[in-house]
Amino acid sequence: MENLDIILIIKHIIIGLVQGFTEPIPVSSSGHVMIASEILGLGEQGFTFAILTNTASLLAIVYIYREDIVRLISHFFLYLKTGDKRYKADFRFAVYIVIGTIPAGVLGVLLSDFIADNVSMTTIAIMLFVTGIALWLIRNMRGTKKDADLTVKDAIIVGLGQAVALTPGISRSGATIISAIAVGMKQDTALRFSFMLYIPISLGGVVLGITDFLNEPNKGTLAIPYAATFIATLLMTYFAMRWFMGIMKSGKLSYFTYYCFLVGTLLLIFY
Repeated sequence: MENLDIILIIKHIIIGLVQGFTEPIPVSSSGHVMIASEILGLGEQGFTFAILTNTASLLAIVYIYREDIVRLISHFFLYLKTGDKRYKADFRFAVYIVIGTIPAGVLGVLLSDFIADNVSMTTIAIMLFVTGIALWLIRNMRGTKKDADLTVKDAIIVGLGQAVALTPGISRSGATIISAIAVGMKQDTALRFSFMLYIPISLGGVVLGITDFLNEPNKGTLAIPYAATFIATLLMTYFAMRWFMGIMKSGKLSYFTYYCFLVGTLLLIFY
């Protein structure tokens, strides 16, 4: 029994590491978690597990962008209160984050069950090819738009990219970064806007799913594996995000194109 428990914990740690590593980078974390779960024989991970890992990744991203978050929130309310133009750029950026969150928020509520019931390894493979092609198309683009140059149109387009990423195999970070670069954002602005969009949509998912998490019938027996998963996801997300920020600065997104093609091909061959 103890050996079985240890094996189960190790498997959950591996899933946590996979989730944490793939959440920030443009290769689809949900798709990779499904693949890893299948390989490890854990079967399909439930909604409770998704909430757990999502919360861990969310905390890591919030920690990395904590200074930006505090500045945006404080400047948003300062601009509302004073109308001081010094805070206008951050006020607009915050508003665009809200606007960009709406498409995925609405479609997530309406289509989540449909998407969950119609996902297969073949679907993931095809969507990885789509992600890879999109990354290839924008590989040499170098935008000029900074935070203060964004428009409502930009926010909507990137928000629609995030909505498309509700499908496993389409990377959320990939879809939003690709969309952001396509509308002319600089690399650092595209990265920041992408993950600022991730925070409210992820937080919303946690809030909506907290009841399911609390009512999970197996959370007592899975407490240790779940705790191990949470810690693994938290730490790996932090280090993967730091690594990916360096990749974005170097402009080497094309590497992920090859990876998406490779994994997509392997899935089609073996599944």
